[in-house]
Amino acid sequence: MTSPSSSQPKRKSPDEHAAHPEFKRAFDVCVEKARTNLARLAAEPKSAAWATDGNYFDFTEGFFEIGNWTSSFFTGMALLGFETGPRDPMLLETLEQLSAVYRDKVTRHRMDTMHDLGFLYSLFSVALHRQTADQKHRATGLLAADELAKRFCEKGSYFRAWGRLDDSSPAYAGLAIIDSLMNLPLLAWASTETGNPRYAEIARLHAETTLTHFVRPDDSVSHAFRFDPETGEPVGPDNFCGYGVDTQWARGTAWAIYGFALAYRHFRDVKFIDAALRLARKFNAQLDAERVPLWDFKLPANAPRLRDSSAAAVAICGFDEIQVHRPSHALGASADSLLKALCSPDYLDANSDCAGILRAGEVTDGFIPGTNFYKAKNAYTSWGDYFFMEALARRLGATAFFW
Repeated sequence: MTSPSSSQPKRKSPDEHAAHPEFKRAFDVCVEKARTNLARLAAEPKSAAWATDGNYFDFTEGFFEIGNWTSSFFTGMALLGFETGPRDPMLLETLEQLSAVYRDKVTRHRMDTMHDLGFLYSLFSVALHRQTADQKHRATGLLAADELAKRFCEKGSYFRAWGRLDDSSPAYAGLAIIDSLMNLPLLAWASTETGNPRYAEIARLHAETTLTHFVRPDDSVSHAFRFDPETGEPVGPDNFCGYGVDTQWARGTAWAIYGFALAYRHFRDVKFIDAALRLARKFNAQLDAERVPLWDFKLPANAPRLRDSSAAAVAICGFDEIQVHRPSHALGASADSLLKALCSPDYLDANSDCAGILRAGEVTDGFIPGTNFYKAKNAYTSWGDYFFMEALARRLGATAFFW
């Protein structure tokens, strides 16, 4: 396993921004909103996941609730602004106000956590430890890695996604989802920090299981997969976010692209970068003239044609990570084209009174009546905003990220 870079981002000169001034303008919007949103999060810790009108802080889910996987998109954005822009110490002071609640979530409230501890703690504890070298953040990050490691199922070699570990109901037992790939860097970091190879080994095994069971022969991706919780034997695909079990949720593909590229960064197994590249090409081939993808690539003809800006943002970051290891002019051009589309007024909301940044993200909205297919609706999403800002940061010279 190789250790992730802890170097500071390289800065570009002002003249180098001139080729794509829309990226700098969009990044400045992100910095402004990140500062305001971080202050609101510190004053009232909660998940603030998504909002149809962009008012994230009307979202009612609390910080300690088991479903919270999104709080750290606000902290991650603040740290991107700190590292890539003026290093305002007030941002670090505001982040420090959240230290106690992050520790409480993996101590006093540790039974109410799930597989998304990576999203939560890579963008808070790990990022702050790299920035400040403060040992309390290291300690909290390692506690989070320990809690995530408990979710590894030896029989089947996967991380159980949802539910308390003392909940053996069929709804959650034996269930893995594609999103978990993005949580594996927390375990790779823990291995590097402690010298304990076990964290990295179970992360690598989960990535291999995902590659075996989630990626179809045509390089489309399932959202979820079930295993027999007693034997670990594969049962079959499932779905909670795409249109249906056999369709292709666009953001799930984006998680897979970025997740497998990061797996290659940490584990240096060529099959992971090969998979990331195949999935990126598949994703790219399914885009139309609008560039921003439909929320599911296999929608029936009569379904509403909703876009998903958050899938585009995650995919760009995945394309960029592939570029680090397997440079491709075509993939780089596609990433820039997608990012330019997101910087247009159709998607970028520069209104400082709105907490959200990217319009037309996607969230599922229950079943279509009388069917097993999901419908979707558009919303501003905190995760879409974070990955949009990360993609912009790369183009402004950042080279060190939190994964």
